[in-house]
Parts: sequence; C-alpha cells; structure tokens
Amino acid sequence: MSQHVAVLAFRFGRHAAGLLSVVRRLATATPLTARISFFNTAKSNESIFSGSIGDVDDKINAYNVTDGVPEGHVLSGNLPEVVELFLKATPGNFREGMEAAERESGVRISCLLTDAFLWFAADMAEERCVPWVSIWGSAPFSLAVHVYTDDIRKMVLGANGGIEGHEEQVLDFIPRLSSIRAIDLPEDVVSKNLNSPVAQMLHKMGMNLSRAAIIAINSFEELEPAIINDLKFKFKNFVNIGPFTLSSSSPSSLLAPVDPNGYLPWLDKQKATSVVYISFGTMITPSPPELVALAEALEATGLPFLWSLKDSAKDNLPPGFLKRTSLNGKVVPWAPQLQEPYFGDQNMNLRMVEGIWRIGLGVKGGVFTKSVLARDLELILGHEGRELKKNIGVLKQLSTKAIESNGSSTKNFTILSEFVSDVQELYFSLSD
Repeated sequence: MSQHVAVLAFRFGRHAAGLLSVVRRLATATPLTARISFFNTAKSNESIFSGSIGDVDDKINAYNVTDGVPEGHVLSGNLPEVVELFLKATPGNFREGMEAAERESGVRISCLLTDAFLWFAADMAEERCVPWVSIWGSAPFSLAVHVYTDDIRKMVLGANGGIEGHEEQVLDFIPRLSSIRAIDLPEDVVSKNLNSPVAQMLHKMGMNLSRAAIIAINSFEELEPAIINDLKFKFKNFVNIGPFTLSSSSPSSLLAPVDPNGYLPWLDKQKATSVVYISFGTMITPSPPELVALAEALEATGLPFLWSLKDSAKDNLPPGFLKRTSLNGKVVPWAPQLQEPYFGDQNMNLRMVEGIWRIGLGVKGGVFTKSVLARDLELILGHEGRELKKNIGVLKQLSTKAIESNGSSTKNFTILSEFVSDVQELYFSLSD
C-alpha cells in the first residue's frame, strides 16, 4: 500500500502552475511509492500539463473538477464572475474528485497539499484525520497582510466601511511594513464590500492557516527576515522554499520546455542588463490605450525588449508595431518570471519594489503614457539606473544562493519533503 497525497489547486493566474512546480519537486525528491492526485479544473489542467515532464508527471494523476460554470451559462467576460462561480462550487467539487480518486486507486488519501487560498482544506483534513500542507505562492509581506487583516481593518476602516481619510495610514505595527499604506492594500482586505466571495476567502484563509501542519511559501529567508521571523513565531512549521521559478529548475530532470516561442537565442545575443522585460501576469491586461502607449514608448526609445503578452491583446497594438520592432524586440505569449503576481498584490509589490527593495520605479499617476514610460525606461537602463541594477544584483545573488545545495530554501524543501514522507510512515503505522 502506498501513500496518497491529494493536491488541490486554485485555478486562476499562475497559482496552479506554481503549485504543480512544488508537487513535481516532491514527486522527485520523495523516495516513496506515493500516489499523487492533482485536482484542478479541466482548462487549467490542460494548460499546466501541456509541457509534461516525462517520468515526473507519470507519478502525478490529474483529475478534473468542475469550474462551477452552469451548463449553457454565458459568461460576461469579467474575471470576478468566473472566480465567484468557482468558489461557489468549492469544496464540493474537490470532495467529489477526491472520492473518485480513492475509488479508482483503492488507496485512502493520507495528506492534503493545497493552495493556501483553499482554506476549507483545514476542515477536510480534520474530517479525514490527515495533515494539511498549505502552499503560499507569493511573498511573505502579502501573506502577513492577510494574517493581520482584522488588526488592519480596525486601524484603517472608517465608519462607512471604507478607508476614506485613512489612505496614508501606514502598517507600522507589522514588521517591515511601515512603508505600506492603507491605499496600497488589496481591495478585498479594506474595501467596502468585505462580504464578497473573494474577500471572505482571503479572510478565512488568514484565520485558518494556523491549522496547517506546515506552511511553505514562495520566498527565501534572506529576502525579508523580519517578516519571516514574525510569521515563524505565529505558525508552528513555516518554511521558505522559493523562488519557485529558480528552485523548480533543478534538478535538470524537472526542466520543462521553457522556450516554446524561441526567444532565448535572441536574448543571448543582447548585451547584459540591456533588455526591457514587460509582463502583467496571466490575469491582468492594461487597457488598449495603455498598450498603445507602452508600444509607442518602446518603439521611440529603440531599446531591446521582451514582452510577454497574451495573443488576444496583440490586436490592440499599433498597426505595424510588431514588424517595425522585430529586430530589436520580441512579443511572446509567455516568458518565465522570478516572482509571480498574486491576487491583489500589485500595489503592495509596487511599494516594495520602489520603496523598500529599490529595484524599480512606479508609473506616476498609475496610468501608462508614452512620454512618462519612455523617460522611465531610459532612466532605468541608463546611467541613473545603476543603483537599481546594483540592488537587483544583490537580490539575485541572495536568491541564487538560497537554492544552492546548502542554501536556506534547499534545506527548507528537505524539511517539507521529509514531512510528506513521514506522513506515510505515521499513517500506515497507525493503520497497522
């Protein structure tokens, strides 16, 4: 009899892909005959398993669960609608999938490993008397905001339920977040509609994380030690195993096809630190006028660029832009990122990038214009951007060191892997 790990994914953005990268590493690192069942929506599974990794993915059994969209329902095209339909279908869709996997395999589930957003996994694990492993795919500062949500709301929400009059209130009671203002926080933490499905999900996640047997996050200990130490104090087992994008690239057997669009040979020909990289993640795309402004700024500066842009958004680019910039730029549907944006993280990311880490600039006024973007691009890649490049180099060195054989994230991943392995030994010794 083998162990049966049930993996529950949150289908939106890069959540599911990030979770799969952790599961693939566990499938390789855990020297046990563990059965891994990966539960996700059909569309998301099709996308993330499209670059299958041979023997590794042979150990992972993908199961499709309903996305909650009723048959015949015509979607409005708004992301909140799709998210809310999915959340309404949980946890029932996952329960059905797990029961089907147990019937098919004949092996009871012995561990739940899930995206942290899926807080109800705490109840499911408790019902089954198995441990819950929670994976947070973003940075520690954004997790801290959700852990401290009740305290934050008491401080910044006014009588009308909004932050009016408290926009500049800083979170100086949370370690290292004294530069984060109320206005930088995700809307689902401090908006007037705190009863929305997403707001409820995030709030319940923050309240239930302490029930996890172990929490693993997509960061490294040297990045924000003050926040990380505070979270370690709050949770019994809290480990940093990232950055996922770097750590999942080793060993070499885990390498997926990372250049289906053929940009790497072009990138290798460019001078070091000379290329502008543009990405807005998989969920958010700027308005058509802003896409035009960005394209015009790139063309005007003549700087080499790599732009990760959905195919559906290319129609909004200026006529002839792709042809005119084909020699000095590449526009591709996907390219890897070091840190993936998470739900509502963007404003906080901006404050950390510009105010704390000092590795980038925020767009003034929050709206892309050709003149401002052209100026900022030349600033970052020019002489005045030396300090930014220096700081980026420091973070790059720290992140690379963290995933080395003796690095902090590598050691922490061993802790996670050994925990999952020990679950099998404990589970079956009790069963005997």
